[in-house]
Amino acid sequence: VQLQAFGGGSVQPGGSLTLPCAASGRTSTFSTMAWYRETPGNDRDLVAIISRGRGIKYDDSAKGRFTISIDDAKNTLYLQMNNLKPEDKAVYYCNAVYGQHDYWGHGTLVTVSS
Repeated sequence: VQLQAFGGGSVQPGGSLTLPCAASGRTSTFSTMAWYRETPGNDRDLVAIISRGRGIKYDDSAKGRFTISIDDAKNTLYLQMNNLKPEDKAVYYCNAVYGQHDYWGHGTLVTVSS
């Protein structure tokens, strides 16, 4: 399984971005897909996760502003981010769990500044 995240960029506070993550495998077979983010000197933190049969969970910082979704027809995971704040600046990574294996895409940088 290969994951490729893109869509990062620079936006002003209050702006929006959508991050797609294209999977080489069938997303319908993955047990979970998720978005994480990482800032220099810090751990990679969970932003949002979709678990088959267990629904969707968001980090408190993302609730009400971010939406995670999967388009199984396109084998693509999305993160819609609205009302972006400077503290959302990070490298965002997509993740998938398939069987006993954990897969990561290369990160995409999101910068929020005026």
